[in-house]
Amino acid sequence: DKANMFPFLQRCCFHTSFKVQKLTGPRLLPYRKNKTTCCSLSFRLQTDVCLFSRSPSLNPASVYVTKLQAFHTSPPFFKKKTPKESETKEPGVLERSVESLKDSPKPALYLSLAGLIPFVSVPLTMAIQGTYYPEAAFAQVMYGAVTVSFLGGMRWGFALPENSPAKPDWLNLANSTVPPLLACQALLFKDVTQSAVMLVLALGVALHYDVALLPPYPRWFKVLRVVGTVVMVLSLLATAALKTISEEQLSNSRYKWQN
Repeated sequence: DKANMFPFLQRCCFHTSFKVQKLTGPRLLPYRKNKTTCCSLSFRLQTDVCLFSRSPSLNPASVYVTKLQAFHTSPPFFKKKTPKESETKEPGVLERSVESLKDSPKPALYLSLAGLIPFVSVPLTMAIQGTYYPEAAFAQVMYGAVTVSFLGGMRWGFALPENSPAKPDWLNLANSTVPPLLACQALLFKDVTQSAVMLVLALGVALHYDVALLPPYPRWFKVLRVVGTVVMVLSLLATAALKTISEEQLSNSRYKWQN
């Protein structure tokens, strides 16, 4: 039986491969447009494969390989899938701001940070000691008015040179006088809370002018202006909040003493 089985397998294998090579060669091209020829071709291929698969000595794996050989004249090549490249995320606003601060000139960076010390030190000292000092709060308001006036007049120095990208027009020069006027108004209030609120408004107007109306400013300067404005605004609001808390505590103590 084994001697008869080997010629049978050899005859089936050579018979199938010969038919496939013969049918998939150049002669197959003229028959693509003829549906009858395509049907007969598929029928002959299925018949050969079925005859080969009915052999009792073949396992399912060999039958599957034979089917692949019957329908493909060349061995299949599987391309390796390259791993997807990790998409580079663009840096966020905070990261770009930190990079811009690093690019700023050292004198401008250090002097700007040093100028924030009087703003931060006043509410920090009062919060640590737990006591509100009206003189210190008024000194903070005075320093804030001077700072706002400086920020307003800075645009004159930027717009007046001949090679400056900003023109000395009405928009740039007239708007620079608005923050100093608001700062002077803040000094006329008797209440520190009202003065602090007016300075916050003046700082917001000055920041809007520097960031929105004068785009020729370098990016590091705009980032520095935003950071400085946020620190000054928070310091002024903290002083106003400490004043309100101190007044409430004083009124509560008086009410308890009277009762």
